[in-house]
Amino acid sequence: MSIRTNTLIIRPQFANNFSRIRPIPGGEAARPRIEAGKRVKDKTFNEPRIALNRIYTRLGDHGSTSLTGGQRTSKDDLRIEAYGTVDELNAFLGCARVTLDHLALEFPTLERLSAIVHRVQHELFNLGSILSTLPADVQPRQPRVTSAEVKRLEAEIDVLNADLPALRSFVLPGGSRLNAEMHVCRTVCRRAERLVVALSRREDVDDDCLHYLNRLSDAMFVWSRWVNWALGAEEVLWDPNQASGASAP
Repeated sequence: MSIRTNTLIIRPQFANNFSRIRPIPGGEAARPRIEAGKRVKDKTFNEPRIALNRIYTRLGDHGSTSLTGGQRTSKDDLRIEAYGTVDELNAFLGCARVTLDHLALEFPTLERLSAIVHRVQHELFNLGSILSTLPADVQPRQPRVTSAEVKRLEAEIDVLNADLPALRSFVLPGGSRLNAEMHVCRTVCRRAERLVVALSRREDVDDDCLHYLNRLSDAMFVWSRWVNWALGAEEVLWDPNQASGASAP
């Protein structure tokens, strides 16, 4: 069963966030909108039109799920692993943002990073949209990440990193809970990147997907250091001589 709207086919049986929606050419969202008697400029991507009236469908009970184009595939397929890990990253990033916003009440400087993290959560959903779609099914205005997102991350990395002292050693997660949460995000991001690299060996993957994940993990490393700086928390530097073997007689 499918529910057709002007711009999207909603498939209630799809079992994951990224593959519930399949954009179709044309329709209302493909035309300029008229608001209050004036022409409104088109947005870059089609907006979601979702009616999730039913959450469970039982169609995935035997270990398969649907891609955005409707193709059934195993839930342990590499493509599912890739965008599922992006979804996992977004969940961890949401946890970090809750901590960030709570601390921002006492340390207003953190509001700068909160706005960035909020935007990145939307970008990760855009990334999941394109990863859950086979190349032949990608629509012109389907949400995705582009070089614009990569360049913005680079600019923000440079700005935040300018506040930080030069590193003389590798850092360990810690110093603050928020720092540790950012490191969890960073490592999940690296895992997502590895899975997309593996997927790209099997089939075509937009280069911007890899560029974005690579730059995002760099950004998260800077975020982890920057939050300790903003909180006045000391960085925990790696000292190889802290190991048990180093102090043995």
